[in-house]
Amino acid sequence: MDGRELSEGELESVARAVGGIDAVIDPKAKDADTVALVQYLAADQKFEKVLDNQQILREPIVRNGRQATVGYEPDVWKGRE
Repeated sequence: MDGRELSEGELESVARAVGGIDAVIDPKAKDADTVALVQYLAADQKFEKVLDNQQILREPIVRNGRQATVGYEPDVWKGRE
């Protein structure tokens, strides 16, 4: 990310593009306690918890229209040029 937080709509769009909220969570994030907590939440609670704790997002988040990637994906990015 570029130092700013994603809005609710942006996070929804990215999660939808990459296969759901679980795909945007970095299992190796420094905030291991929040990552562990999120794993056990119901789907409707999970989104809100991630929105409020964006330090657990996989980075970088790269968007191209309705497409998005999370994490380092240079091969995917090359295909979008």
